[in-house]
Amino acid sequence: MSHGKIREDKTCLTCGHQVEERFCPHCGQENIESRHPFYYLFTHFFEDFTHYDGQFWGTMKNLLFNPGKLTKIYLEGKRAQFVPPVKLYIFISFVTFLFISFQVANMDFGKQGAEKEKITKKELQEKVIGNKSVQKLLKESPEVAKADSLTGGALAKALDTANAKKDDIDVGDMLQSKSITKFIGIQSMEDFDRREEKNGHKYETFRPFIAKIFEMEEKGLSPREITNLFIKSSIHNLPKALFLYLPLFAFLLWIFHSKRKWWYFDHGVFTLHYFSFLLLLTLLLFVTQKVLSYFDESSFAMAMNGLFISAAIIYAGCYFFIAHYRTYRTHPVLTIIVGAVLFAINTILFTFLLMGLGIISFLLMH
Repeated sequence: MSHGKIREDKTCLTCGHQVEERFCPHCGQENIESRHPFYYLFTHFFEDFTHYDGQFWGTMKNLLFNPGKLTKIYLEGKRAQFVPPVKLYIFISFVTFLFISFQVANMDFGKQGAEKEKITKKELQEKVIGNKSVQKLLKESPEVAKADSLTGGALAKALDTANAKKDDIDVGDMLQSKSITKFIGIQSMEDFDRREEKNGHKYETFRPFIAKIFEMEEKGLSPREITNLFIKSSIHNLPKALFLYLPLFAFLLWIFHSKRKWWYFDHGVFTLHYFSFLLLLTLLLFVTQKVLSYFDESSFAMAMNGLFISAAIIYAGCYFFIAHYRTYRTHPVLTIIVGAVLFAINTILFTFLLMGLGIISFLLMH
């Protein structure tokens, strides 16, 4: 129930019937003032979920700790006790991705790879510095030449060995470089096309990506900035991926349980509840990581973060099997087999969907 002020006029604004108390007995509309301050838009949105005599908190509790219970009760027709599945999914999705968007906006995914390390004598013997020849490197860098003399020429030998393996791309070194295309040795799209002619168009699939990288580098973006844009755009596409995958997930359930003669709608209810659980679990993980981030990446914080992530992944998998068994009431062995097949198929398909959206988001980046 909202906290809006009740109108003095007892005539319903929708149907014209007399309203004796708060709600119209004919159409059910709440007889409150129709004009409100701007903040009412937000407060009413949250009140709609949290002021149903414990309906919201009861839904959250069962969603997290009672796999399959919400679906089972809803399909039995007892639908006033908990928040409806569609409204539940929209609300959790909104809160989760709103929180994640704020977190991602402040993240620098290229920072770790772009940080330059202090070079010791031992590291100089092992580290590959660009794709320059040893002679050119020693000539242009007095510090490196001095270190080489101190190591008795071991640095030159190490760099020779490393340059023999220069086809292996180090992501950290690439993020430190000034240009991705220069780092991988491509000077222009014409250069790429000439190489493809010689190689029999072996890497033609990557042509749109190379062209996009050239386009972004011409705008002055560094490898680190390009990496950040790509990862952030992919994360922002996650809500779209989930929304697009919902009907496919329900369709697979409908196919695998076709003998039960359930409506597609029934499988959709299970899907909405499971995806709402995954989003809520993701939200809790991000909140936990935010709290642990205040410990300045101590060994304790890192260990706890790894523990929470591992526990969440295991729990999400177990949750699916338990919810599947409680909802469809199949034999335990059959539940495990069907659940495992569904889990594998959905993991593969959703991965491809994410990759597809990631590719599209990268090619459409500005």
